[in-house]
Amino acid sequence: MVTKANPVERLDEALAALPVMDAHTHLCGPHLGARGLHDLLLYHMLISDLYAAGCPSGARLTEFPKWPDREEAHRRIAEAIPFVPLIRNTSGAWMVRRLLGDLYGWHDPVTLDNWRKLDDLVRERADDPAWHRQVLAKANIRRASAEYARRGAGEADDCLQYSLEWGMFMRCQWGEYDTALYELERAWGRPPQGTAPIGTAKRPASERTIRSLDDTHAALDHYVESIPYGRVISTAMHLSTDIDYCLPGSDEVVAALKQRSVAGPAERDIYAAYIAEEFFKRLERHGDKIVFQFSLAAEPLPFETGSRIREKTIAQLAQIIARHPRLRFQCFLASRHANQSLCTLCRELPNFSLAGYWWHNFFPQSIREVFAERLDMLPLNKHVGFFSDAYCVEWVYGKWAMVRRQMAQVLAERVGAGQFSFDDAVKMAGHLVYETPRTLLGMKEKDEARKAEGKSKTDN
Repeated sequence: MVTKANPVERLDEALAALPVMDAHTHLCGPHLGARGLHDLLLYHMLISDLYAAGCPSGARLTEFPKWPDREEAHRRIAEAIPFVPLIRNTSGAWMVRRLLGDLYGWHDPVTLDNWRKLDDLVRERADDPAWHRQVLAKANIRRASAEYARRGAGEADDCLQYSLEWGMFMRCQWGEYDTALYELERAWGRPPQGTAPIGTAKRPASERTIRSLDDTHAALDHYVESIPYGRVISTAMHLSTDIDYCLPGSDEVVAALKQRSVAGPAERDIYAAYIAEEFFKRLERHGDKIVFQFSLAAEPLPFETGSRIREKTIAQLAQIIARHPRLRFQCFLASRHANQSLCTLCRELPNFSLAGYWWHNFFPQSIREVFAERLDMLPLNKHVGFFSDAYCVEWVYGKWAMVRRQMAQVLAERVGAGQFSFDDAVKMAGHLVYETPRTLLGMKEKDEARKAEGKSKTDN
């Protein structure tokens, strides 16, 4: 391999050789790769780009556990193609070009005349597990964490570990005020499943209804006892900044439950804050077995979210984390300006860490600023350097290429300033993308995971 003279290029090349753990994805075990061009071109962040450019559709395609059929996929691609030239400047479009070129050998613009040929090319490899693993190997991704509900029969256990995304008790939904109760109801009495979608679609009726404080506690007990400890490394939720994370008393909760049919922001806060605190109390008893991962600062809009966070939320977050010292908390942050505040919390709260660049922070300038600030403020074992949030392995590849480039640029500036050597910069990056997710989350290479699973079965 010819080593490049440019320091950013040299570091990018060196970082590409590092083993990487992807700390959070939405990969589907039975089907790791893209099913067609729609999974690449109409990834939800690209849909937002296209919608902003004037494409009529802003909603996501049909999501898990169902998938878009060919008619839906082709209709949405054809609708989007005229707007693709208008987003060619975006980092999302850059990643699409990168993954299409590197993985599929496709270097032409995607047009109305050629997109079907490209779609056929993607579909040819959609059912090839060996191809999916080649993509991960090309990015040097040793293991990825994915939703437990998407595990299937364990077809990709050699590639994946799992996180439970189930009830979203602290996530607001557009135009709803009883979301916390509904999320708990839909889990009550049932085994772990996936999350309710983001958006304004009519929600299915729950099988049970919470009418009392006793119901709330029974549903929470069921939820925490149903978590498959030992098979998941974390549980992931969203914490909305619109919620006042107070500590409501029992009388306030009982009164708020009676107002559910006419609930507003005050009742919403009581439901969510009470359920959250009771949930943390229960989960803390299992703090040695699981990490509580949460996303922050992406608040609902009709189709997706916008980046927004209140200072009060940061203060209340610190109080929550400090109240539960035996539970490990890890944050995915979608607000660039809040990063400095959260870094200060990480410095003073031993059970709090940060991970990667989430949603509205997943743009080159934001990645560089967030990474640089964490590099200056935090020890290497307090922040995970990468997670893709990807829904197929091709997007894991594209996102790691993007993050790696930004890390290389920041590290090159530090090396140029004499802050540390080239070799040490590479070692630091390697620690953040491999060692830190191992220590903070318990991510393992596949052989280690098999040994651990065998030991667990023997012990039991």
